[in-house]
Amino acid sequence: MLRGTMETPPEKRFLPTTAAEMAERGWDAIDVLIVSGDAYVDHPSFGPAVIGRVLEAEGLRVGIIAQPDWTNPASLEVMGRPRLFCGITAGNLDSMLSNYTAARRKRREDSYSEGGETGRRPNLAVMVYSQLARRVFPGLPVVVGGIEASLRRTVHYDYWQDKLRPSVLLDSKADILVYGMGERAIREIARRVAANEPLDGIAGTARLLGGRESAERDFKDCAMLPSFEECQADKAALIRLAKLTEREQNPFSGKPLVQFHGARALLVEPPSMPLGSEELDRVYELPYMRAPHPSYKEPIPAFAMIKDSITVVRGCCGGCTFCGLGLHQGRFLSSRSEDSVVREVEELANQKSFHGTVTDLGGPTANLYGCRNGVSKACKTCRRASCLYPQICSNLEIDKQAEIRLMRRIRAMEQVKHVFIQSGIRMELALRNPQYIRELAQHHTSGHLKIAPEHLHPDVVRRMRKPGLKVFEAFREQFEACSREAGKEQYLVPYFISNFPGSTKEEMKAVAGYIREERWNLQQVQDFIPLPMTPAAAMYYSGLDYETEHPIPVIRGLSERRSQINTLKGRKPASKKKRPDDRRR
Repeated sequence: MLRGTMETPPEKRFLPTTAAEMAERGWDAIDVLIVSGDAYVDHPSFGPAVIGRVLEAEGLRVGIIAQPDWTNPASLEVMGRPRLFCGITAGNLDSMLSNYTAARRKRREDSYSEGGETGRRPNLAVMVYSQLARRVFPGLPVVVGGIEASLRRTVHYDYWQDKLRPSVLLDSKADILVYGMGERAIREIARRVAANEPLDGIAGTARLLGGRESAERDFKDCAMLPSFEECQADKAALIRLAKLTEREQNPFSGKPLVQFHGARALLVEPPSMPLGSEELDRVYELPYMRAPHPSYKEPIPAFAMIKDSITVVRGCCGGCTFCGLGLHQGRFLSSRSEDSVVREVEELANQKSFHGTVTDLGGPTANLYGCRNGVSKACKTCRRASCLYPQICSNLEIDKQAEIRLMRRIRAMEQVKHVFIQSGIRMELALRNPQYIRELAQHHTSGHLKIAPEHLHPDVVRRMRKPGLKVFEAFREQFEACSREAGKEQYLVPYFISNFPGSTKEEMKAVAGYIREERWNLQQVQDFIPLPMTPAAAMYYSGLDYETEHPIPVIRGLSERRSQINTLKGRKPASKKKRPDDRRR
């Protein structure tokens, strides 16, 4: 029986990964099997662990198989046939992004694998694992989820294969797809499978209907997306697809989406409602071990990066066209309570590996903590993709003291020596709160603060939905002034994107000229990667501006792309060089 509310199990230990670990719990079978393309790290920053713990709190027996040998069906049988369903995820990243660079070359390290070893997950992992589960467990429901499934839920452009692909449901043959942050949907799926009830109408899910149902069903209350065949015939259709998808992303008023693949209809339900603060607290306070499974002998690089960080906010209302977070986590915000964050820091401080530094209090955007949208009546019918662009929406409730209170409370804890902010910061939002910038400069910057203007040419930043040079300069001026006031020598570390749609050598001159004038040595340049389903991917594929649908130049050849990277990239990782005659620095 499902309990209906998440309750903490009495004993804290890893979810079982083998028959021997099942036996230690006295289990002869599991209810749910989760198959992941990542190594198993039992930490709330890793999606498979979160979903496993949520289902465990429902009273279910959950097992995890991490990075199975996809060429060997026996690799999924180590804990027997699950009673309810098999859940499939590629992990915390799309598998193609994990496996390949922007130059379409194989990566030298996989941050989510033991020892950074590559080759531990297949390309298009959701499809491959799902097909394997179908073969090993005939008749068992297969549920796919995670960011790869989210961003491939409809027709999408795959940059690495340089072609359009259908919904991952078509190739994976899964019964249902969960998109977004899946805690609500996965609990409802588990309840319905246990009760032998149909899986239709669950918010935050998608299903591929059969031919007969597709022909007979009335879709008059749905938004009709361009079909797979229409997208194949007309590149501009992908722009229309992206616009319609963004338009219906409001969980309060969004319509179901329908997209035909031949005679079969893909039905995408409206997004799931975001978790409230108390619900989010419960998710992050489930009994995670906060460590990789003890079977691993080598470190897992991704865990090393986040092991001392705390997630305090979920969702992002920025709407950047190159980012998949708005399509995955959603643009409606949820913040944890201060007390919950303090309890997690106390637990972190009890770890032997903790040395007094909380490396991040953040999420997709750190300074959205405490902000609220989706509250007013206008929010519930809003079709905008961003609450921040082209200007900050008046209905976004900005609590200027929430993150300041949180940062002060955490750094006042006896076990904590330092608290840094490493997550992204929306500069236009920070400029409305000078006290936050002062607090950041005085107490929460480790000498360098990463900031992401992304580009400086007005046409390109418009296509990105980023604020541009004026906001960057204003933020920089305030941060440097606050650093001087604190008696600290601190610098911004800017990040820029090369080869964004519409950015040629001419547009890059706006960035390169600024870098030369200010004598910056860039630590990192991100070469643009069109992530599936994002507006930027639609621009890249179609060669059209997202808003005007007018033609724009798109740099595709690797030699041409390298030219922009070389224009921006410094010869060695370094901070901004100080001018001897410039006292401001």
